[in-house]
Amino acid sequence: RGAFDMKGGVAAMMAAAVRAGSANLAGDVIVTLVADEEFGSLGTEDALAAFTADGAIVTEPSEMNLVLAHRGFAWFTIDLIGVAAHGSMPEQGVDAIRHAGLVIRAIDELQGEFNERPAHPLLGHSSVRVATISGGSDAATVAGSCTLTIESRTLPGDTPDSVEAELRAVLDTIAATTPNFRYELRRIVARNAFEADPEWPIVQAVASSGERVTGSPLPTRGEPFWTDAGLIHDAGIPCLLIGVDGGGAHADTEWATTKSIEQLTDILEGTIRSFCA
Repeated sequence: RGAFDMKGGVAAMMAAAVRAGSANLAGDVIVTLVADEEFGSLGTEDALAAFTADGAIVTEPSEMNLVLAHRGFAWFTIDLIGVAAHGSMPEQGVDAIRHAGLVIRAIDELQGEFNERPAHPLLGHSSVRVATISGGSDAATVAGSCTLTIESRTLPGDTPDSVEAELRAVLDTIAATTPNFRYELRRIVARNAFEADPEWPIVQAVASSGERVTGSPLPTRGEPFWTDAGLIHDAGIPCLLIGVDGGGAHADTEWATTKSIEQLTDILEGTIRSFCA
């Protein structure tokens, strides 16, 4: 378990650092093995508080592609505030679940607006969806409250504030035309998208080393998910992702090819030797 995501990448960067350490390098090589990337990213946040760097490589699995961009994300809760009433007298209440239906429809329409905007060349369109919904107390009672969790996957240039503003505009539009519609919007967590400049020296160094090792230029792509590269980028450190080939991430059967681990090790060693020369 974890061979693909991401023990293979960890092994490659450790071996590359040991190999390159025998060279007379002008710069320092820092290997960070951090925890919590899939929850709060506390490991990378602590590392970034301790030091900076001129370039960084994140070895998330990428099938030996250069990953030059990935989406960010933002999570919100919307609490819809109704008035509970006996189910036989619904006119005496305000049905928060009915109001949730209006929000769900409006979120779908917002996604339609996102799809009409120009697509990012590597990441496509941003997304927004209702992730969870919870409301009501029992079948005989008009729902006095309903809570929705919203997930938005964002593009470079989007900010947590801009995403929140779009959601609030949607909710305010509903409130303007729906009697007794009341809501509270809260941001849970947000992480920015990441995009590398292909001309950054670290990107050029990895690309050149990759071509030397594999005999052909490495393909480039973007990823729909978020990684700690977003935090590294926000800290002002040029970075990119490259990782092993394999499959089964988070599954019971997970694997990485020996060839890609060996190639990644060689690519990273070559990058260290050229970038830190």
